Amino acid sequence: MSEVDWLSHLLQIITVTGQLEVRCVYGAPWRVAWDRAAANEIPYHVIVKGRAILEDPETRTARELVSGDIVLLPHGAAHVLHDGSGQTPIGTHESRNSAGWTLSENDGQGEQLDLLCGRFFIAPPHDRLIRNYLPTNLVARAMEHHRQDGIESASNQLVSLVGLMRTESSGDRAGGRAVLNALSSALFTLVLRAASESEKAPEGLLALAGHPRLAPAIAAMFADPTRSWKLPDLADLCGMSRATFMRHFQDKLGCSALDLLTDLRMSLAANELKKPAVSTEAVAETVGYQSVSAFRRVFAERMGMTPGEWRRLAHNRE
Repeated sequence: MSEVDWLSHLLQIITVTGQLEVRCVYGAPWRVAWDRAAANEIPYHVIVKGRAILEDPETRTARELVSGDIVLLPHGAAHVLHDGSGQTPIGTHESRNSAGWTLSENDGQGEQLDLLCGRFFIAPPHDRLIRNYLPTNLVARAMEHHRQDGIESASNQLVSLVGLMRTESSGDRAGGRAVLNALSSALFTLVLRAASESEKAPEGLLALAGHPRLAPAIAAMFADPTRSWKLPDLADLCGMSRATFMRHFQDKLGCSALDLLTDLRMSLAANELKKPAVSTEAVAETVGYQSVSAFRRVFAERMGMTPGEWRRLAHNRE
């Protein structure tokens, strides 16, 4: 794994799985509403064909999505998708597929929509890392686009991935459920890659990783989060003064580099604490703390429970 591959390092800490749940084949007028997702769930939607209006009732914002758009809602917000006509939606009828997902259809004669909907599941307590550092909604576009360096762009790779998902969800073949779930998991990574590669990366971690001057610090922290990084070290990697580095980092992420580093360490610690044979003292040392009392204090502040409480909770869950 490349040292600069921050995304692979992140996904080694955080386990993300995906699941296709509904394929919607509608003619306008149509409307679908989703309640707030559970803490460890991220809803996603893929506009295979047609267009849709995404509404967030909390922020009272609306955004048009078109064919090829993929939207993730990392904060799990309640949301509505509709055709934008304002007309009373036509009733739908559902049928359950043997692969475990539902086909939802209506008899609308208006503009046609083909929509894939599912969820990503993040093993706790890592959902907080995602929600703290990713935007409320994240849109990537699957489109034919080749980079000048000859490497296939993430948006181009998404075209192939969405095509595979549509093919698998159109049939009823052996292994279909497993294939679709594996493709859903890959979708999460490719959407994050596409967003960080885009010219206008969204706020949060993706904007930071896509920032040419700050990227070396992000890569270094993700590659070795247990190292005792100091702000001058990170600033030197970026060719900046300490003050300039701190200002740019805060502007992009809304928190300091040391805040991000602490969150990464606590997520690593949460993984280590699941291992019954590893003591809390050993975990503290593994994630870069000389003092076990300091580790316990920081863990409780960030995770809302002591290391011992988390260990028992994780053991009971398993």
